[in-house]
Amino acid sequence: MKLIYHLARKDEWNRFSTSAEYSCSSLSDEGFIHCSEDHEQALRVANRLFKGTTDLLVLALDVHKLESPLKREASRSGEIYPHIYGPINTNAVSQVLELHCDDNGDFSSIN
Repeated sequence: MKLIYHLARKDEWNRFSTSAEYSCSSLSDEGFIHCSEDHEQALRVANRLFKGTTDLLVLALDVHKLESPLKREASRSGEIYPHIYGPINTNAVSQVLELHCDDNGDFSSIN
């Protein structure tokens, strides 16, 4: 099983977790849902964009179960990120993981 990871706000995930599909604001704003290739990339994104946020989860997504198109694309920095061009079918979510912060508010691990 090949996994990618999406940072989700707890309230968004709770709203969609019992539905057939999950969506977030980036889909309507940018046309795709941001994801990361691995835990390390997800932690870098979380620390860059969400440091000190206490309401984040990590959705582990089975790429073979995704129904919307998945593209791996370069960011402005040149780093490659997976983008999902449509909603995430919730049966592709294999795990909902917790982000853990250290004493400085930095995200330090995912499990």
